[in-house]
Amino acid sequence: MAEAIVLQNVTKVFELPCEQQTSLKAAVLSFRRPSVRRLVALENVTLSIQRGETVAIIGRNGSGKSTLLRVICRVYRQTKGTVNVNGRISTLLDLGAGIEPELTGRENVYFNGAIMGLTTKEIQTKFDRIVSFAELDKFIDAPAKTYSNGMLLRLGFSVAIETDPDILLVDEVLAVGDAAFQQKCYSRIREFQKSGGTIIVVTHNLDVAVDIATRTVWLDGGVVRADGSPSETVREYLKAAHVNQEE
Repeated sequence: MAEAIVLQNVTKVFELPCEQQTSLKAAVLSFRRPSVRRLVALENVTLSIQRGETVAIIGRNGSGKSTLLRVICRVYRQTKGTVNVNGRISTLLDLGAGIEPELTGRENVYFNGAIMGLTTKEIQTKFDRIVSFAELDKFIDAPAKTYSNGMLLRLGFSVAIETDPDILLVDEVLAVGDAAFQQKCYSRIREFQKSGGTIIVVTHNLDVAVDIATRTVWLDGGVVRADGSPSETVREYLKAAHVNQEE
């Protein structure tokens, strides 16, 4: 089976200022370099994800899950290591990410399709399906800035999955939608799986990690603590969480 994504010894370090100047004058008069705090978000992460796999990333808040997705899709550049991606990526990382508020829903579909490398003709053939899935028939020509969070989610997810990517990266944003649309999304994800698509999903919902993933990775403090079958990895994660609560 061919590899879709390969990360080799990937480390991501953020440098955060420890102090902030309260005025322009203070900044000008300060001749010393401001001190910084190093935050290691990912440390020597090595993963190989095969085409057709669905990988769930679990872990506590601040464990590096979202950073990992952003390194894979080049939003962040890794500090060390290598990242190789084979295939066209579609992402749903933040609510409304990639949606331009001043453009209409229709214009956003064409805009995002073009970013993914689709021709105008290709987008036209998918347009009705995208709008129908997003349930935005009556609002597709309204500016996106008038959309509710639910409408933004529906448009973002529909564009992400209906434009035929090879790899789909999804952060926790599906938790924002109502129960009916969540179920609709997961049904579409299963169709994408059957077609051979590769999925990486960050989730705090451990039932999702077990139900839809073929493999689950547990990140803890930017380090891979476990990588294997969803049920076994979730069991290890919950066991460690229980121990931490008792300490």
